[in-house]
Amino acid sequence: MHTVPVNNRSRERHHSMLTLYFSPKSRASRMLALVHEMDLQDRVRLEHVTIPRVDGTGQPDSTNPHPDHKVPALLDGDTLITESLAIALYLTDMFPEAGLGPVVGASLRGPYLTWLGYYAGVIEPVYNAHVAGVGDHPVFRATFRGVPEVEARLIDTFADGRPYLLGDTLSAADLLVQSPFMSFPDGAPDDAKVKAWIDRVAARPSYAWVDEVEAAYEPD
Repeated sequence: MHTVPVNNRSRERHHSMLTLYFSPKSRASRMLALVHEMDLQDRVRLEHVTIPRVDGTGQPDSTNPHPDHKVPALLDGDTLITESLAIALYLTDMFPEAGLGPVVGASLRGPYLTWLGYYAGVIEPVYNAHVAGVGDHPVFRATFRGVPEVEARLIDTFADGRPYLLGDTLSAADLLVQSPFMSFPDGAPDDAKVKAWIDRVAARPSYAWVDEVEAAYEPD
């Protein structure tokens, strides 16, 4: 396990140090991007851990608190938060001043929660099943829908020319929903506005920072 240096600035409202467990080129990458977007480098200590990979490389890390030895995992004192949706919501609620998640009562709170839930409840299972070639069972499609439905939802959302899912401002939902298309660009909907959104998120300085952080831990 390796600790990534962070800035020495402090924030008055939140005193405890958070710890984010990550591994390069994983689902934790988007949470690293969120840390940067929220300017939390001084509040979140980054801990690198190894994880088992689909290609057979890697192994579980005994220092990883995630019960399944996956990433990301977030520790806030003795409180463990796992799953990207939960971590994104936890951080954006804890630091509302960062502006990456509408607060309770805001008009965009509902759409924000909807996109977070849609990502975890539909997009993840649908695209994983598609890649595995097991998504055509009637029960699966009735429950989760399929790639055409996900593509239609995204195309319809960006038809009005908005730059981000919620409108003019990036949110944590963009980092989650866009993330599969960074790994599998050929799976992106064939729509100019959706592809422009994918590229817009990928081009943000946060992902350049993620690349710098992760480069130190990738195999030579």
